[in-house]
Amino acid sequence: MTRTALVVGASGIVGSATAALLLEKDWTVHGLARRPVEQAGVLPVAADLQDAAATAVALKDLKPDAVFITTWLRQDTEAENIRVNSAMVRNLLDGLRPAGSVRHVALVTGLKHYLGPFEAYGKGALPQTPFRESQGRLDVPNFYYAQEDEVFAAAKRDGFTWSVHRPHTVIGKAVGNAMNMGTTLAVYATLCRERGRPFRFPGSAAQWNGLTDMTDARQLARQLLWAAATPEAANEDFNIVNGDVFRWSWMWGRIADWFGLQAAPFDGTLRPLEDQMRDDAPVWQQIAEREGLTERNLSRLASPWHTDADLGRPIEVVTDMGKSRRLGFLDYQATDDAFIDLFERLRADRLIP
Repeated sequence: MTRTALVVGASGIVGSATAALLLEKDWTVHGLARRPVEQAGVLPVAADLQDAAATAVALKDLKPDAVFITTWLRQDTEAENIRVNSAMVRNLLDGLRPAGSVRHVALVTGLKHYLGPFEAYGKGALPQTPFRESQGRLDVPNFYYAQEDEVFAAAKRDGFTWSVHRPHTVIGKAVGNAMNMGTTLAVYATLCRERGRPFRFPGSAAQWNGLTDMTDARQLARQLLWAAATPEAANEDFNIVNGDVFRWSWMWGRIADWFGLQAAPFDGTLRPLEDQMRDDAPVWQQIAEREGLTERNLSRLASPWHTDADLGRPIEVVTDMGKSRRLGFLDYQATDDAFIDLFERLRADRLIP
């Protein structure tokens, strides 16, 4: 394999980490987004993947060896999620087909493969944990499955290999991302400190007391690159987490300490961040103006709905990594260090005070 990559969703949490790792490994990196942002070393490609004709035009001169699909568009219903996100994958791969250069396609999905889509999240029969790739698909419509099917069909047609990667909640730096727990918690902690509010865990007792894991975006990027370069990993699906487990009853105190806060006692009451932060946009703007922060729009930093969905689950969620470990992927990342590193990067970039 030569070393030209197309990262789809290059400005997002996963895409930006993947592009950075590829550049570090001396790949030529093209970064596709609807509205590309400047990223050192990344060659921008502007394309709306919902528009097949425009996508084909945007891709006509590209000849990537590896494609990393790290983006999706949230819709109001799962039926719309399926329609829109499967079409985006199909339009992308159709647009790349004429060049005939693609050797490998990696698709990033997530643990909703096992938990079900947001409409059925944590409802009905609860899945068995730890999640293993051998559990297969649920008998419910899921846009992750539709995305996979588009990749599988194109791989069969065009002769490239594929890999599917299922992270748990991703920790990483991006602005304007729809699912961003790390930055959401950093903003929430800053608001609690500013307003003198208790720093309360917003989720369920099952999450507070149970075991869980998470995925640093850089850990995911390492697995993406490993799978693209490892013949034994071809045409396989992989879970990807940091490799440690923790309880939020411990992690919450670690986060509080970094922000100079006292973690409030947890009494088992759900206090969703979406409710707690509903009226905080003007407060954040005041903080940003006073401290000279680079982003004054709270909605571009925080995604309370997504953090609530993860922290409100009624079951503990842990993920088995045995499949990729057996094939040689042995990387590890401590999750508390991942949070702290993110907070330090957010402060260095003047996104939090």
